[in-house]
Amino acid sequence: MVRTWKAGRFELTYTHGKPLIMGIVNVTPDSFSDGGRYNQTSLAIEHARKLVEQGAQILDIGGESTRPGAQGVDADEEWARVADVLKELMNWNMPLSIDTMKANVMARAVHLGVDILNDVNGFRDAGAEAVLAQSNAGAVVMHMQGEPRTMQKSPQYTNVVSEVEGFLNQRMVALEQTGVQSSRVLVDPGFGFGKTLQHNIDLLKATPLFSTLGAGVLVGVSRKRMIAELTGQADPGLRTAGSVAAATYAAQHGAAVLRVHDVRETVEALKVAFALNQ
Repeated sequence: MVRTWKAGRFELTYTHGKPLIMGIVNVTPDSFSDGGRYNQTSLAIEHARKLVEQGAQILDIGGESTRPGAQGVDADEEWARVADVLKELMNWNMPLSIDTMKANVMARAVHLGVDILNDVNGFRDAGAEAVLAQSNAGAVVMHMQGEPRTMQKSPQYTNVVSEVEGFLNQRMVALEQTGVQSSRVLVDPGFGFGKTLQHNIDLLKATPLFSTLGAGVLVGVSRKRMIAELTGQADPGLRTAGSVAAATYAAQHGAAVLRVHDVRETVEALKVAFALNQ
């Protein structure tokens, strides 16, 4: 069955086993995988071009690292990092997402015409719900226990799947009450955001359950610590194979969007997996 995600200028479609591919462009000095590699406008744009050539259908631009232990930056600094990149990419007729948890940055991005607001904090910043409601942007609502600086200190749950499901459902209800239709929303269990390895595994296995909340599921496990813990690869750049394996599993279990660093490898793996599953 074809499903549609309404996101700004676009109505994006996906089916079981054929999720949308969101390519990651970090315009930051300190992201866990590629911090400092693309923190100049020209480098970020060139990287975005490569991701599109490799098959990315959405570009996700971030100006603040949310890796475990990351120190925050203020809204003006975050916007200064991404503004010129976003302005250029708006000319590409490409679904464009901003990865931010600040209402102030969201408002500036929406004013520019950005299609998707991807918020690791689940639109809990003061004013974030209103910015979303007053726009036609798509939304990614993520679960995070704690905040980036401390979230991996000692994450604990009684039942991680039911607690994350409950949080995401509550946030969807809250957004609907402000006028944000579920057709504009994706949910993200928040892999690595206040979770142990076992929590992450349990959540990935629960992808079909999260799909029943009335919104598609975004899965972002690319190069994360859970991949390192499963493969023994300490270098984030060497976690491609494990990341693609997890992405393929997510696709086969109903994920709507895969947020990835390694676009070409993911696209090729999904083509093979989809053909074999027919």
